[in-house]
Amino acid sequence: MNSPAVNINCVEDHIHILCNLSRTHSMAQVIEEIKTSSSKWIKTKGEAYRDFHWQAGYGAFSVSQSKVEAVKRYIVQQEDHHKKKTFQEEYREFLAANGIKWDERYVWD
Repeated sequence: MNSPAVNINCVEDHIHILCNLSRTHSMAQVIEEIKTSSSKWIKTKGEAYRDFHWQAGYGAFSVSQSKVEAVKRYIVQQEDHHKKKTFQEEYREFLAANGIKWDERYVWD
């Protein structure tokens, strides 16, 4: 969708994608395509993945050009990162540190 990936990494319960967002597609459209196409693909990998589904929501944040390298390192180090802190703990801290209000009922499926 004209939003080339810069870096992608996933762990058991979430994925991080750093990409250059298209000027002609919204974030919602790009996320919808990622979820749809990856769900279809993984279900071709066997019975164990038959019930795979993404949660309904997602988090999307802009990154200044000066922080791209730091974000790339962060994405690469996900597995080590979450040995110290769960994704949920880290996500809540990130939202709080950036003054983003959230409602727990709508963050986790």
